[in-house]
This record gives sequence, structure tokens and C-alpha cells, in this order.
Amino acid sequence: MSMSSVLTETSADNEREDVTERISRFEHVRRKHVGRYVSGTVVLAFVLWIAMAFAHGQIEWPVVAHFLTARTILTGLINTVVMAVSAMLLGIVIGVIVAIMGLSVNPVVKWAAASYVWLFRAAPALLQLLLWYNLALIFPTIGVPWLFEVRTVDVMTPFVAALVGLGICQGAYTSEVVRAGLLSVDQGQYEAAKAIGMPPLQSLWRIILPQAMRVILPPIGNEFIGMVKLTSLASVIQYSEMLHSAENIYFANNRVIELLTVATVWYLVVVTVFAAMQKRLEWHFARGAGHPGRSR
Repeated sequence: MSMSSVLTETSADNEREDVTERISRFEHVRRKHVGRYVSGTVVLAFVLWIAMAFAHGQIEWPVVAHFLTARTILTGLINTVVMAVSAMLLGIVIGVIVAIMGLSVNPVVKWAAASYVWLFRAAPALLQLLLWYNLALIFPTIGVPWLFEVRTVDVMTPFVAALVGLGICQGAYTSEVVRAGLLSVDQGQYEAAKAIGMPPLQSLWRIILPQAMRVILPPIGNEFIGMVKLTSLASVIQYSEMLHSAENIYFANNRVIELLTVATVWYLVVVTVFAAMQKRLEWHFARGAGHPGRSR
């Protein structure tokens, strides 16, 4: 390096230091977040308006408090949770099987999986519930010929019809989520499992699925929250979930808004609890992934 270059760099450094020093003498003016204050005020005003409307509306809050722990409502709440968990588990089992079928190299198996997803995503959930509940009109009896047969109307109770309808419908959506999770795992993981002689099912259970869970869990948790609310459709086939229980009560005492408020409160509680459990599961499967903010 020549002497002239050294002198030039030294001069530039001195000039930068001077500029920095002059800037540091400026008065620090606090930034005015006008938009932030305006938007926050609008949101708070809207929330206050909603709260005032409920506080001064024609709602008998003592009636709400009374029915919040009524036996019929709590029974409906338990039925809602049982149905949501059972239908979601059935949907996950079906979804995993169909997702694996969809990734098969067998064209028939692949076509069957695609047809299932197409059919049950196309039909509305309410329509499926009604079809399963009225299955006896198509199949008067079900069973194994010459071994045993039972009347379909005796088997297809409101609980079974809701479970089958919601579970199969959910399986179609879950299969797409699981398929996306399996495709997100690096191909090298499949090859590594094969290289050490691990059977396909074992590699799927011990290597592929744990890695895919990081992608699968958020949308599955979202689907489960949706399932909690979707169980309200089962009221049309006389399944005694929470909304059906609230309806039965307000048909008798005409306290419509009070009972709907009770149902809303319990839905909020259930969704909050399951959302917290979802976050806990996401944290568990995110350990070691190296994502900032996901590890303690």
C-alpha cells in the first residue's frame, strides 16, 4: 500500500469521526407514532362500544350466571368435547392413511386416495351428517352376510352418525395437511432410513413423522379448533352437544340471548384450553429445529 493511499484512508476516517460527532450533538426528537395512537384508540373505542352494548342490552346476566353451570349445559359441554376429540382422532387416523396412499407409486391406490379427498371435501359437512343419519334408507341392515346382521337404524345413533360424518369429512382435509408435512421432509431422510435397513413403517414412525410434525401441527391445531365449532352441526341430528342443549332450554324459557351467551362463553373456554395445548405441542416438536423464538 502506498503512502498516499494510507494518508487518504486516514483523512476519510477522520472525516467520518467528525460527522459522527456532529450528529451525536443533535437533539434527539422522539418519534410521534400518530398512526399507532389513532388505530389503537379506534380499536379500544370499538371494543368499549361492544362491551357497553352487551352491558346495557336486554340481557339478564343473572340468568346467564345461573345457566352457566346448569347440568344440561355441562352435559352438552362434555358431549361437545368428546365428539370433537373423537372425530378429530378418527380424522387424523384416516388422514395419515390416505396421505400415505396418496404418495404411493401404485396408481390404483393413489387414485383411490385422490377420489376420497375429492368426494369428502366437495360434500358439505351438514349434508354428510344427514346422509349418515339416514343411512337406513339405503342399507336397512348392515353386517356380514350369513354371519350377523343388525338394523342400521339401531346402529346409526346420533352419536355414531355425527362421529362417522365429522371424522370422515375431517380425514379428507387432514390427509392434505399430512401429505404436505411428509413432502416437507428432506428426501435424504428417507434414503438414510432405507440405507440403515429400517422398514418403511418404522422409518415413517421414528424418523419421518416426528420431523413432519413441525409442519403438520399448526394447521392440524387449527382444524381441531374448527372441529370444536363444527360439532354444533350435530344438533340437526339430535345429538346433545352444547348448542343443542342451549336450544332446548331457550325453547322452554324464551331466554334466547342469555343461553346463546352461555354457549359462547363455554366455546371460548374450550378453544382457549385447546389452543394452549396446541402451543405446548408445537414447542415440543420444535425443539432442536433451530428456529429463533421456539426454544426456551
